[in-house]
Amino acid sequence: MGSKHADNGHAESAVTVDDPARIRNVALVGPSGSGKTTLAEALLAATGVLPRAGTVTEGTTVCDHDPAAQRQQRSVGLAVAPLMHDGVKVNLIDTPGYADFVGELRAGLRAADAALFVVCAAEGVDPATIALWRECDAVGMPRALVVARLDHPRADFTAELVACREAFGANVLPLWLPHGDSALDGLITQRRYDHSGGRMTLTDLDDAARDAIADARAELLEGIIAESEDESLMDRYLGGEEIDTETVITDLEKAVARGSFFPVVPVCSFTGLGLEELLEVLTRGFPSPLEHPLPEVTDPHGRPHAAIIPDPRGPLAAEVVRTAVDSYVGRVSLVRVFSGTLRPERQVHVSGHGLADRGHEDHDADERVAHVYSPLGASLREVPYCIAGDVCALTKVGSAETGDTLSAPEDPLLMSPWTMPEPLLPVAVVARTRSDEDALARNLARLVAGDPTLRMDRNPETHQLVLWCMGEAHADVVLARLRAGGAEIDTEPVKVSMRETFAGPARGHGRHVKQSGGHGQYAVCDIEVEPLPTGAGFEFLDRVVGGAVPHQFIPSVEKGIRAQLARGVSTGNPMVDIRVTLVDGKAHSVDSSDAAFQTAGALALKDAAAKTTISLLEPIDSVTVRLPDEHLGTVLGDLSARRGRVLGTESEGSGFTIVTAEVPATNLVRYLIDLRSLTSGSATFTRRFARFDPMPTSLATQMA
Repeated sequence: MGSKHADNGHAESAVTVDDPARIRNVALVGPSGSGKTTLAEALLAATGVLPRAGTVTEGTTVCDHDPAAQRQQRSVGLAVAPLMHDGVKVNLIDTPGYADFVGELRAGLRAADAALFVVCAAEGVDPATIALWRECDAVGMPRALVVARLDHPRADFTAELVACREAFGANVLPLWLPHGDSALDGLITQRRYDHSGGRMTLTDLDDAARDAIADARAELLEGIIAESEDESLMDRYLGGEEIDTETVITDLEKAVARGSFFPVVPVCSFTGLGLEELLEVLTRGFPSPLEHPLPEVTDPHGRPHAAIIPDPRGPLAAEVVRTAVDSYVGRVSLVRVFSGTLRPERQVHVSGHGLADRGHEDHDADERVAHVYSPLGASLREVPYCIAGDVCALTKVGSAETGDTLSAPEDPLLMSPWTMPEPLLPVAVVARTRSDEDALARNLARLVAGDPTLRMDRNPETHQLVLWCMGEAHADVVLARLRAGGAEIDTEPVKVSMRETFAGPARGHGRHVKQSGGHGQYAVCDIEVEPLPTGAGFEFLDRVVGGAVPHQFIPSVEKGIRAQLARGVSTGNPMVDIRVTLVDGKAHSVDSSDAAFQTAGALALKDAAAKTTISLLEPIDSVTVRLPDEHLGTVLGDLSARRGRVLGTESEGSGFTIVTAEVPATNLVRYLIDLRSLTSGSATFTRRFARFDPMPTSLATQMA
């Protein structure tokens, strides 16, 4: 995104609209390889935005402009491609279908008011597809289904429709049925839409054709009428009354907008079959921004604010749904305007709150918007304004990050954030040279600003820079972008932070005596160390009698011991869960000092450690796995192999089971990858730190 050069072969300039009712924001959702990007390309060509459609294999599509997308031949980020049809502007929002990029999908759903759910006519419905459907369900997104790639050698529209209904419910019903390779039969209109010869012709179905579609038509009409707000309509229909087409279509539109009915359109992007019919669904059947609920807003301090409505004359409320960095124009912010009108040469207030754990510190700033653009993939076409309900792009708004709210400086707002997925795959990176370290820091700041699914962790204990990613494909994209930014980097095994503790009690003697002219250094202390229960931390007791250690130096002994605890005494890991008691010592009237007793305290702890066994403690994570029932045995066996302790299983009642377990963090570094492999990508998990437990002696010896 971001190139302002020429039109890249685009035949049509950007178009603005003045009425939210003439806008449709449609997310293209579906698994990788289903044909989403190819469908977008075909629609753009069919409406004159492009002179000809590009291809994914050649890397010439509008939406897959990212080098990583072209290399992997699948979408890795969302892209916007607007078109005009029948006086309505449709913003197609192409989203990735691979699980690693679910954050981009959620951003696309935030910007959209409806979704086209695309499935391949030859692939059936796999767990990854069901997971995408549930993402739409979670936000109440109205949907229509496209059964695409009808030209595939194994394409079977009927079988795919059956699979979709089994997976998504009985209200998944077709509006058209394929007739041969070049025509569709309309179930509502009872007309044949013939696409042979490069143009569409309409003819009424003859009696034989009507009989052939009668059962499917009856099922469709009953499904639509069952969703009608007119309760008498079903009785009239069952009584034999012919319900007029306009009433059926009106009820269909309302059911789709509510998200309770999901029409199916067969499409072949290569031949153009179904494209006209699909455009009709987009413009007539999908809700406008006026019909879709808007996010809640507060002021930047979280105080309540009046609800916003999609009124171009209302207060400005817009949201950054994606951030990218272009080599020509710098930072590019993709923005959905929910209220008001965004104009160039105006000040806006940028608010970002609630993502500090992802590296996005809370921020508020006023910035000037120089230009407003209509994005078409990577191209930016300047427009005079962007009204409520529309999508646009801004450049060089330096403080804006993904998820930020843009509003008027005199009435600053903050939108409730959408749910960000948790990155679970750690990747440790290291720069090759000092100059690479500078480039790495610079590029990481840009990546984190634009990708809320990426978390950066500089571990002070392992001294590693760890990038938490959504999976291997996401990590590949992140590393490629860092290297493209001039940072030569390598990856290394991820280290897990451990702890040490005393396995039994011990006494320690610390003596720090030096004389080198002038004031010397003199401090002696004796301590007793005993282990405490897990999680108890550190306790320090003073039981010195007779002033053997002067009162002012007792805190110095504790300070020295705490410093040594942080450094560890055996493996270099911090020491925890011990009680240290200062029992005796010696001081010198001239040579004793705070520094001397700090050193003596540290030496005493090391001396005690040498006289007993030091236990290595490993972090234990609480893990919750959601998986299909058929994979339960495999996953339980794998958890056991990871030294996991299963705490319980609970059936979800929908063919899924929830497993809770405690697993050593050292065995979870690649668990995301392995779990997806074991369950064909159908399982998900969450993790959180629980506690430190002693590591088995055999393993601790290997790590020493």
